[in-house]
Amino acid sequence: MPISSSRDLKRFFLSAFYHMGESHLVYNMMSLLWKGIQLETSMGSAEFASMVAALLGMSQGITLVLAKSLLLFFDYERPYYSEYAVGFSGVLFAMKVVLNSQSENYTDVHGILIVPTRYAAWAELILIQLFVPGVSFLGHLGGILAGILYLRLKGTYSGVDPLTLLFRGISSALRWPMRIVRNLFRSPTRRISGRGTSRRARSVSDRWRCQACTYDNSGLSSICEMCGSNRNDNGFSPRQLHRSHDLPLDELRRRRIERFGR
Repeated sequence: MPISSSRDLKRFFLSAFYHMGESHLVYNMMSLLWKGIQLETSMGSAEFASMVAALLGMSQGITLVLAKSLLLFFDYERPYYSEYAVGFSGVLFAMKVVLNSQSENYTDVHGILIVPTRYAAWAELILIQLFVPGVSFLGHLGGILAGILYLRLKGTYSGVDPLTLLFRGISSALRWPMRIVRNLFRSPTRRISGRGTSRRARSVSDRWRCQACTYDNSGLSSICEMCGSNRNDNGFSPRQLHRSHDLPLDELRRRRIERFGR
């Protein structure tokens, strides 16, 4: 019994997920992987999910309207209205239209035709109908028209569509329990806080200046390499400073010359 007569919404939506065999399923899933990676990367997961859901409903609805129109206006019942069609191909054709809508390049369709990329779906529709028996012409045509309709509706609507907001809310709700579990098993971060002063370790690059001769010494040395004054914990030894001050100016000059002349 046709869907329009039985009002069976289950068949209306789930028929796209049924396939005639393994080869039919594998081909459609490979096509979905190729198109889905590019579309989801460019628009985000939530918008991509809402687009697939919208294309699924529109492609199935347009296919049903086309079959019903052929019956009413041309009495063309058996080839389309009374036959069943299954598979995800209608949605894939719609995704192809969306993916290639802004492309200015040319593409090779099954090694037979080279056409502008934006018209590749139409060329593939004709070639598949000619060379692959048993395919659903209306199902593929409905997918192409669904892709065109989706682009027109998206162009006229400003902002985020309600379906995308719905999928974002569902995604956030599903991630919420995972965040709670992750926080429960996360190891606490140790922090050391309090009052006090921090001391920087003395390294080789640290230097200190002698109070007696103003020579810059290495941080590893406790004795001035120029005048021999000692460096204590506070910086200088008063006894050595007093002794270095007693040195005559000529002696300090001589020691500097000897130091730089080494």
